[in-house]
Amino acid sequence: MKILLGYPVEERHVEKIRLVAPTHEVVAAAQHELPDLLMESDCFCGHVKVPVNWRAIVDRDRLAWIQSSAAGLDHCLHPAVIESDIVVSSASGVLSDQVAEHALALIGALVRRFPAFHSAQLRRAYNRQPTDDLHGKRIGIVGFGGVGQRVAELLAPYRVEIVATDYFPQSVPSYVKAVWAADALPDLLRQSDIVILCVPLTDVTRGMIGESQIAMMPSGSLLLNVCRGDVLVESALIDALNRGHLSAAAIDVACDEPLKDDNMLWTAPRLMITPHVAGQSNTRIDRMTDFFCENLVRYLNNTELLNTVDKTLGFPPPKKL
Repeated sequence: MKILLGYPVEERHVEKIRLVAPTHEVVAAAQHELPDLLMESDCFCGHVKVPVNWRAIVDRDRLAWIQSSAAGLDHCLHPAVIESDIVVSSASGVLSDQVAEHALALIGALVRRFPAFHSAQLRRAYNRQPTDDLHGKRIGIVGFGGVGQRVAELLAPYRVEIVATDYFPQSVPSYVKAVWAADALPDLLRQSDIVILCVPLTDVTRGMIGESQIAMMPSGSLLLNVCRGDVLVESALIDALNRGHLSAAAIDVACDEPLKDDNMLWTAPRLMITPHVAGQSNTRIDRMTDFFCENLVRYLNNTELLNTVDKTLGFPPPKKL
């Protein structure tokens, strides 16, 4: 079996994988090499960032398993892959700590008006300005998977009221007021002072937060996107900030990355932008390799994989309680 790695591994990571699969070939590749190597591989672990002919790969009928090195799967869930027998598993939960930590940092910065203070600092203007409180806020989390749940855990000590929506509203932790079905999104938006987007990008979630949804949010509320750029209609966000309907917003993701110089997001008022770094960690590759090794052992032993994706949904459904 040929195991292809398409994420930024070091030799020590490759050796660790080889120890798990000593009789199989393990190849680490650069992004530009993936289109050709995917044609001749049995297993792929990584994140595809270059154009790939997935139809040709499926027709080649060799690739049997894709282990995404990211929670998002839009890079590999091509219609040909969805229709095929290729098994897909995600890295959901591997970087939940980091994304949740980043979300909390963005929330704190917006509530305590750090962008305004930083701007004043650059002008050497020592001006006291009004701030807001995180304590007591009503928080709405859209998508209560690994990231959404971890965000809730980190926010709970602030004595906030948390509600969430999810496609599988099964588990309600004690510190969460309610987890509603996905179609209750309007109720969540109307009741939340802060809305945090944590859903995967699928055909259903693409553009799910647009002009009408933002209009449902209370005047002066905050909006954060730490999932995928295409979940949020950016023109609607910019308009809501320009009109003052949203007091502030923060995005770690965008529809077009990296942002071009003329993108209107750069000049939107009270918008914090971070360049898709929420999942960054000094131990990211170590953790991903450990996860892949665990799943590789399962795969070689023909046992159930962790985070097996329902390809029609676009994400791994939770285990039934």
